[in-house]
Amino acid sequence: MMCKLQHEKHKEKKDPEHAHKHKIEEEIAAAAAVGAGGFAFHEHHEKKEAKKEDEEAHGKKHHHLF
Repeated sequence: MMCKLQHEKHKEKKDPEHAHKHKIEEEIAAAAAVGAGGFAFHEHHEKKEAKKEDEEAHGKKHHHLF
């Protein structure tokens, strides 16, 4: 997503007549990037929790040496 942000910032400078449009597209790309990162974080923790629950359901225990 960072490429889209940089692309729109570049277009904003090169095309001052449509700078406002490029600025809005840049902000949309930034919001999408934040949303995608949050979604990936959420999915990772759900997967981790599901694995932990599965291990507990099957009686798997963790033995730590330290």
